[in-house]
Amino acid sequence: MNLESVLEMWKKDSQIEQFNLDETSRNTPQLHAKYLELLSIAKLQLKKVEHVQKSLLKKKWLYYNGKMNQEQIEAEGWEYDPFEGLKVLKGEMEYYYNADIDIQKSEEKIMYYKTMIETLTEIVNNLNWRHQTIGNMIRWRQFEAGGG
Repeated sequence: MNLESVLEMWKKDSQIEQFNLDETSRNTPQLHAKYLELLSIAKLQLKKVEHVQKSLLKKKWLYYNGKMNQEQIEAEGWEYDPFEGLKVLKGEMEYYYNADIDIQKSEEKIMYYKTMIETLTEIVNNLNWRHQTIGNMIRWRQFEAGGG
């Protein structure tokens, strides 16, 4: 599941057929279940990548503070000297954390899943109110037909 495929599915699923409102109304609970499932999965995936990031941040803290031995550093595939011979003050450490590619990739994953959750939440909310939209369409047709 990725954001692009969810958006593609929603483009199709969000359509309300003007002359098939009864069928659209009947399909709404199925669509709700579909997107609620995707939302639940995305929330679990977010929690997983957040846990992975916490472990990564601990390892990076050990790495940048010189608390890893060479064997541990090599096991991670990192350079032995993260500062390339420079003497770094504690106040400057944030620059290294922020510029660290592994941490950036982890942040990107977290942001991706947060965006996925926001999108799916909007879709589920839209489906929760779909009956209102269909009802409004029916009332408008009745009005146009002089029944109103």
